[in-house]
Amino acid sequence: MRVCILGYGLSSLALTKALVNEKIYVDVFCTKNIKKISQSRTIGISKKNINFFNKHIINIDKFIWKLKKIHIFSDNLKNEKLLNFQNNNDQLFSIIKNHQLHEILEKSLKKDKYFKKLKLKENFKFFDKYNIVIITDHFNSITKKHFNKKIIKKYNSFAYTCILDHQSISNNIATQIFTKRGPLAFLPISNKKTSVVYSFKNYKKKEDQVIIDLINQYNFKYKINKINKIESFELKSLNLRSYYHNKFLAFGDLLHRIHPLAGQGFNMTLRDIKIILNIIKKKRQLGLPIDYSVNKEFEEEIRHKNFIFSKGIDLIYEFFNLESKLKSNFLSKSIQFTGNNPTLNKFFSSIADKGF
Repeated sequence: MRVCILGYGLSSLALTKALVNEKIYVDVFCTKNIKKISQSRTIGISKKNINFFNKHIINIDKFIWKLKKIHIFSDNLKNEKLLNFQNNNDQLFSIIKNHQLHEILEKSLKKDKYFKKLKLKENFKFFDKYNIVIITDHFNSITKKHFNKKIIKKYNSFAYTCILDHQSISNNIATQIFTKRGPLAFLPISNKKTSVVYSFKNYKKKEDQVIIDLINQYNFKYKINKINKIESFELKSLNLRSYYHNKFLAFGDLLHRIHPLAGQGFNMTLRDIKIILNIIKKKRQLGLPIDYSVNKEFEEEIRHKNFIFSKGIDLIYEFFNLESKLKSNFLSKSIQFTGNNPTLNKFFSSIADKGF
């Protein structure tokens, strides 16, 4: 079996590594539009997905920073906790830098005989030799021709990311604050470093100093030595209407993109990888051909789940957006009351960990 993957981002490399581990030949084609991996962005991975990643992709336990608690606040409740998720005995969530995970995957793949990195040709006839062609790249003619129908929502917001260098503390609690300007997250990556993601509601990009002032305003935990380079990107959600066309399968950010407030974007992709691996394994065990039927089964199994999950994240965003407009703490108080229920708290934690 031989699979072709177009794209060289994290989704592509994680899927590639999972496939070569199953002794499947994978050719990864890079386009001319490869973006430089951000030095300031981090990825949150749930406990369930870390276990899957370690077992079926590559063990990253020594590179991740484990979080035992997530504290959630709202401007409307002052210093009161809105919600509190925790696991005192083990990690609730883990954080790793984007570029670090990319380097780990790339280094491992270069040593694998089932992997090839190639340059994308203009003539696409060579795709005939592949059982499946998986596409994560937005900038090629196949994407534009077959995967241009999507449901897009623009938030009229920009996400600002940076790394804080600060004095050493016991740093295993993530903090999310729903400010009047948008959600602000402090995500520890070591005892001396913390990642910041601020989803700022504004049509135009803000000057760095504005973001720095707001980070300082909401920081009540860290004695900051340095705020490193701030990077930004426009926020929007996306759901592709059709996951595949014959042997071509869309994947990763090309399939779905969600608001970063819950740190679930890459977790959705890992759940997708798990599904496609299971489909391929079952077909091989039964001696069935590996062809575009994999794509059909993949869409039937996961598309509706991804759509519901992404809409759930969007609902959370709109809920707090509505509260900031109402200038009332009634909605926050309701969430606080609900979150104190152990059964509901456990249910929401399970959804964040496993998905649907």
